[in-house]
Amino acid sequence: MNQIKNASNPTGVPRILVVDDEAHIRELLEITLVKMGMDVDSAENLATARHYFSQNNYSLVLTDMRLPDGLGLELVEEVAKSNKNTPIAVITAFGSTDNAVIALKAGAFDYVSKPVSLDQLRKLVNSALQVNQNRAASNQSSAQTSRLLGRSPAMQETRNQIERLARSMAPVSIWGESGSGKELAAREIHAQSARAGKPFIAVNCGAIPEALMEAEFFGYRKGAFTGASEERDGFFQAANGGTLLLDEVADLPLPMQVKLLRAIQERSVRKIGATAEEPVDVRIISATHQNLEECVANKRFRQDLYYRLNVIELKLPSLRERRDDIGLLSEGILQRLSGKSVTLASNALAALLAYDFPGNVRELENILERALAFANDGVVQLADLALKPGRSGAGTAGTSVDEGQVGASIQSPFDQKPVPDREEALTRPDSAEDNLAELPKSLPAYLEQVERDIILRALQKTRYNKTQAAELLGVSFRQLRYQIQKLKIDEQE
Repeated sequence: MNQIKNASNPTGVPRILVVDDEAHIRELLEITLVKMGMDVDSAENLATARHYFSQNNYSLVLTDMRLPDGLGLELVEEVAKSNKNTPIAVITAFGSTDNAVIALKAGAFDYVSKPVSLDQLRKLVNSALQVNQNRAASNQSSAQTSRLLGRSPAMQETRNQIERLARSMAPVSIWGESGSGKELAAREIHAQSARAGKPFIAVNCGAIPEALMEAEFFGYRKGAFTGASEERDGFFQAANGGTLLLDEVADLPLPMQVKLLRAIQERSVRKIGATAEEPVDVRIISATHQNLEECVANKRFRQDLYYRLNVIELKLPSLRERRDDIGLLSEGILQRLSGKSVTLASNALAALLAYDFPGNVRELENILERALAFANDGVVQLADLALKPGRSGAGTAGTSVDEGQVGASIQSPFDQKPVPDREEALTRPDSAEDNLAELPKSLPAYLEQVERDIILRALQKTRYNKTQAAELLGVSFRQLRYQIQKLKIDEQE
């Protein structure tokens, strides 16, 4: 088994390199891997491992962290930088999760702890083989199949990073503004990973009441508390073998952070009411729009949990940073929402290119969904967009936009005439008497009538669809309903 074989490996049998200075561990790993149908080479030090690796192509390299002539971390870095794209996993001493995190940051695929669990070893090997199969399949596919659309340099780099992240089992922390597509990126990592055929469970950490968090994450036994009429699995058990996305992880309360840290470190969870822990094989991806470093500094997030989650960081660009993709995104969104061919008028596209999009892709989707309700003949016009005023980003967009188009894109949806400045109107000598004569006798009554007219126009424009009217006016449905009742606006009007 230790003899160097042909690099081409004509038999097609997966080949694994084991690097460990303890002979009995090498023998145990060799026997286990051979029983799995693998070819195995073994090395007792870095020098021999480097020699083997230079002469052969391996499906997996498995190395101890401490070797007689150096650290396994050196081999991790060399293999990760090689053009062979070979997965490499490390064997760490019991309780040395810090070393495992360092190895994962350096590019390791995964890790196992001593004493080596043979079940965990088999899972790791199968995951590595699946990664190689996924890579071969992905080489035949194009970026167009990605969930993350866009041809801009920023999106191409993001997709390249995701492809690299998918090869590893290391925890990933995704940071990005609200609406920038963090969950889509997490799903893309999962889809390209060895866990693609297993569950993907997304959890919004900010939406779970604190009293229910432990039960939701770890499950509970029957009779564990009042109302526990049957045993139930938690998110970790549901995601076993797959990926667990912790969305808005910064919203987790501190007591839950402690329990989550243990689950990640020990790779096991204990249900409420149970006396023993059960192992779980879950890859953790976390996402947030908050700055976790600032949360740590402000004592709102545990530093040790931050280091466990933030092994590899992926930053998603905002829509403002990839304006070149707005046209392609709009086309895809309109096609998905309408199910037929819908196009953007040239001035509507120009207005979108100049818009600032504080809500990113989610806001773009909201704008286009609203515009579809008003579009005629399969064309979305500028007026249909009803863009909110004061959010033009033309100055920073780097896009040439007609001045009239930009002005039109940020007008009120009802195209009201501009109201002259009050001070200017009252102090102009040539029209002072006229302006004084036009002042309303009752300001509250006048403002109520103006508000009533605007609401009526919005309702008429949307055929009395209050939800769409509220969106046009930039208020909530509840606010609009209150104003309709207050002003006694009847549908017959």
